[in-house]
Formats: sequence, structure tokens, C-alpha cells
Amino acid sequence: MNAIDPSLRHPAAEAEAAPLKGLPESERTLLVVDDDAPLCQRLARAMERRGFVVATADCVAAGVAAATAHPPAFAVVDLRLGDGSGLDVVTALRNVRPGSRIVVLTGYGNIATAVAAVKAGALDYLPKPADADAVERALLAKEGATPEPPEDPMSADRVRWEHIQRVFELCDRNVSETARRLKMHRRTLQRILSKHAPRN
Repeated sequence: MNAIDPSLRHPAAEAEAAPLKGLPESERTLLVVDDDAPLCQRLARAMERRGFVVATADCVAAGVAAATAHPPAFAVVDLRLGDGSGLDVVTALRNVRPGSRIVVLTGYGNIATAVAAVKAGALDYLPKPADADAVERALLAKEGATPEPPEDPMSADRVRWEHIQRVFELCDRNVSETARRLKMHRRTLQRILSKHAPRN
């Protein structure tokens, strides 16, 4: 995706782009890797309005190729992609541009996954759906700064639901094995799995 023509920018967009003002284009490049096309495009447009020069990819292979061909200064990478783990993109980008600032997005608010993302080189970890303001804050946070608490964190019910869904997926969607690992009655688990996710 190409950057927006500066002549077409709205004054409000110029104000939003203030944190990056004055930086050369090579220091404003951002790679967004997500296989949810509508979300990816919305985030890309929002980050362009904030002054980033955005490229997108929809899978691990395309993300690694883009990161290697034109290593961006910033990256936002979905952890779960159709052809594998977004951590492979993080690792590839770290190898070609060690100073890049990377934020990992995931639908699973899981501590072990967050640790893996940080060890791979991500500087922050945001649950999906993350809004553009939260992504921008994470990408531009000062080194060593403690992230601000989220404006709209997931509820305890949502975190529990996400955790159960993750264990279910890791157990190859085997209800009995998932129930055993979660120390939960099989019927209770089936009831939970049959319901929609809590809204927040």
C-alpha cells in the first residue's frame, strides 16, 4: 500500500501525524501483517493518517518477504496467521533490522504467548481488536517506558473465554482432552464452547 499523497491530507490528519513529523520516510515505514483483510486495511489507513508509510501482508510468507525486501522501521504483526505464526515474521525482521519497533496483535490474551512474543523481539503485545491509538502509543513508546493500562481492557469473562478457546485449539478441538487439561467437566466445557464470546 502506498503512502497518502501529502497534498490530499486533511489538516486533522496533519495534526495526528505530529509525532512522526520531520522524520525521513525510511524512519516512518510500517509493515502490517494480518490475515483479517478488513481489519488490516482499516489499521493501515488509520496509521497512514498518523504519518506512517504503510505496507501490508496477509500471511507469514508474504510478511517475511516484505520484511526482508524492505525492512520497515515499525511493524504490527498478528500472532495467528493462516500459514503459521507471526513470530516468524518478528524473527525475520529482527534479523534484517534489529532496531525495528514491533507490536504483536493476538486474539488470545495469554501470558505465555506474550512472553514468547517479547523474547522474539516484540516490544509490546496487544489483544485484538486493538485500536489505532493503542497501536501508535505502543510503537512510539519511549525505551523502557511502562505501557499505559488499556482504555478498554478485556473483561475477566472474555479473558477466561479466550483461554478456553486457545486450549481447545491446542488440543486439536478435542473436547475430552480440553476438559481434562482445564480440570473442567466435559458438559460444562461443551456449554461454554457453544456460546458466543463475551463482548468485552
